[in-house]
Amino acid sequence: MINLTRATDSDITEISEFLRIADLTLSGLGSPMVHLWISRDKMTGRIFATTGYESSADGSHALIRSVAVERELRGTGIGLELAQFAMDRAVEAGAKQAWLFSRRSGPFWQKVGFTSADTNDLAAALASTHQVQLFTETGQLGREVAWTKQL
Repeated sequence: MINLTRATDSDITEISEFLRIADLTLSGLGSPMVHLWISRDKMTGRIFATTGYESSADGSHALIRSVAVERELRGTGIGLELAQFAMDRAVEAGAKQAWLFSRRSGPFWQKVGFTSADTNDLAAALASTHQVQLFTETGQLGREVAWTKQL
């Protein structure tokens, strides 16, 4: 079991760099609406895993985001644990349905029980989230691939 701690404002710069390397969206990371957790290497103190979610305005939907593992640790099951952790925290906060964007990792998300979804449905359910707003404003929404899962 991976040891995850709630990210603080002082972690955001390092989280941003970690997620930039993983080619994940950085919008809103410092927002109180984005809930993030990290795991640090005990020897080096460096972040090697992140996970999180952002809730819809009514709290019934969660946008799973920032699920990333250091490249050398991929395929070890840590990613599955991170995804489940984020979903469990979202459920505790009242979410009934999880959503996410992923153009590259569909097979991974299918292992966790996600199915393909309509991007417009995701955008409607999570219109107030930073990622949806960014993708809408930049025109990226039409190029995204959406996934969903009942919680």
